[in-house]
Amino acid sequence: MNRILNVFLVLLLIGSTSCASSKGSGRVGSEARIGSGKADKVTEDLSQYRPRYEVPEAGPVARVEPTQHVNAKVAVLMDTVASVNKNIKYAQGYRILAYNGSQRQTVMDLRKAIISRVPDEKDYLTYQQPNFRLMVGDFFNRVEAQQVLNQLADLIPNAQIVQDKININKNY
Repeated sequence: MNRILNVFLVLLLIGSTSCASSKGSGRVGSEARIGSGKADKVTEDLSQYRPRYEVPEAGPVARVEPTQHVNAKVAVLMDTVASVNKNIKYAQGYRILAYNGSQRQTVMDLRKAIISRVPDEKDYLTYQQPNFRLMVGDFFNRVEAQQVLNQLADLIPNAQIVQDKININKNY
């Protein structure tokens, strides 16, 4: 208990001294009074201690012309990269695994319900004997997939976000 009291007193002492007025007379040597109506405000002129530098006269500035123009080369490389990127159709991303089972009618009813709830997302129904697998969406990151999964949570409570190869939409 004494230790806590001692710490409290030290903090109180530090707080009270740090909040004390720092207003002093400020009179050092020869000072100049500012005629703003307040007789106690004093400033000291320190300009005599500041270094002074000679500024050379500004003459005509020579313009520097680039000698190796790479704009055409860069444009060709950028066109090459763009044409290669147009050929990429798949990427690693995420999909929502909505159903994985052997009931055909169940998966078809679930597919209709999902399409009516989120019509913008594409669904992928695959069949590997004897299982149907229904996946929804093409998402580049997990956050986008989670937003759609939140919309479908009451419809498919057992749905999961899985990593998969997704189709890249070239409409943009």
